[in-house]
Amino acid sequence: MKRRNFVLAGVAAGLFATALPTQAQNWPERPIKLIVPYPAGGNSDHIGRFIGERLGAALGQPVVVENRGGAGATIGAQAAASAAPDGYTFLLAPTAVLAITPHLRKVPYAPEDLAPVAKVSGSYGLAVARKDLPANDLRELIALAKESPGKLTFGSAGTATITHLTGEIVNLRAGIRTLHVPYRGSAPALTDLIGGQIDLIYDSIALPAIKSGQVKALAATGKYRHPELPDVPTAEELGYPLGTSSWFGLFAPRGTPEQIVARVSGEVKKILADPAAKQQLESFSQYPDYEDPATFAKTVAADSEMYASLIVSAKISIE
Repeated sequence: MKRRNFVLAGVAAGLFATALPTQAQNWPERPIKLIVPYPAGGNSDHIGRFIGERLGAALGQPVVVENRGGAGATIGAQAAASAAPDGYTFLLAPTAVLAITPHLRKVPYAPEDLAPVAKVSGSYGLAVARKDLPANDLRELIALAKESPGKLTFGSAGTATITHLTGEIVNLRAGIRTLHVPYRGSAPALTDLIGGQIDLIYDSIALPAIKSGQVKALAATGKYRHPELPDVPTAEELGYPLGTSSWFGLFAPRGTPEQIVARVSGEVKKILADPAAKQQLESFSQYPDYEDPATFAKTVAADSEMYASLIVSAKISIE
């Protein structure tokens, strides 16, 4: 009897092992969930819906965006990491979720439980001030902050996000002290900036508000000047190289069949090759920056190491 049960168990295991390729061949057979770990209205949400809509059209099944904001994106990341690895759950996440937050505090997920699928975009990055702040570029902001240490405030999309860490890095590089005000996403931070409740944000979501004159840009914080703000210099051009790296990428629960990961990554590559994608992403202050799963995995690992070192050397901590 024991031998018979052992044989039956072996047969069952063999059937399970052969089921994955069949599952991948038939995939997708129902709608796919794309978790965005921030509330609606921010860049993560915009990019998630942009990719989701086009990916759904390419795959022949709806890609439904689910906003799971809160706790610096850890709630949404945990939901994705613990989801079944069946190809029906993906995560659209920025740099912070995989390469920053885990070095700052305990998180309810392991970064290795989220497998890189495709790097989607890079960020131009913007340092933005309320329109009546008496500073018109980053140099003037730094001078103002030195006159009144701890008086200026900067909002972020949440504790330990790239929008928070960029502000802390500016403080470190420039030798200033400004007060961090965390929000549950980029959109409410921008709303309070427009309303004058805070002084600054380091977030490219502000582009439309800059163009409409509701707020003003002080510098581009990424590698390049923003194409829609060609007269706004980078922080490095103003003498303050920040050395930050910011991207958005697509991830899947660890164990998702390789065939599905490869299929999704290939479709993302096609989506980003369309000139219309470049135009759409630039409206979110992003540029197409595709990487395949293996290359993107190396990028995530390198950025994680870089931010870990920076956090230690700068003595940045999260309470």
